[in-house]
Amino acid sequence: MKFKLPILIFFLVSFSHGQNEIKQAYFASGCFWCVESIFESLEGVNNVESGYSGGWLKNPSYNQVLTGKTGHAESVRISYNPNQISFSNLVEVFFASHDPTTLNRQGPDVGTHYRSIAFYEFDEEKKIIEQEIKRLLENQIYPVIVTEIKKFEKFYVAENYHQDYKIKNPNNPYIWNVSVPRIEKFKSNYTDLLKKE
Repeated sequence: MKFKLPILIFFLVSFSHGQNEIKQAYFASGCFWCVESIFESLEGVNNVESGYSGGWLKNPSYNQVLTGKTGHAESVRISYNPNQISFSNLVEVFFASHDPTTLNRQGPDVGTHYRSIAFYEFDEEKKIIEQEIKRLLENQIYPVIVTEIKKFEKFYVAENYHQDYKIKNPNNPYIWNVSVPRIEKFKSNYTDLLKKE
């Protein structure tokens, strides 16, 4: 009888930790001002940071990445609760919220630093990405997909002024003409995944 209380406490603590588990996912799909806002709108996503990934230069600056000589792409790090949204959901959103058919380009933004990359940390995540690409091609959602499937290595957080850029700069012409239409188009097609107002 004396072991029942500790066992119960252990169970409750374990259950609580599971409910609050936070994982991370990494994607590159064009200007991170747009991508950040899209993923921030999802239920189960706790935080999204803009940054750089996929290249070789350590601690790159925005101006260095813009040269296209660092190997990095503008990327986001997504912190999410897998009990509320799955990695599969995030991969689906990734492909649905940008054009994975254009090499080194998203809309008006051109260069290798705007290329499409789905990063994975584990083999299971890689398999999920490959399965989604297969599904999209078989269902002729896209005629071709040029997205890189890349093993995640390192994420460098971008300068502070890039974080929550859309929120901080609502009247920026790029935000109005590029980001807002892209975000609103996505939201109209995925209302079931959005945070409740």
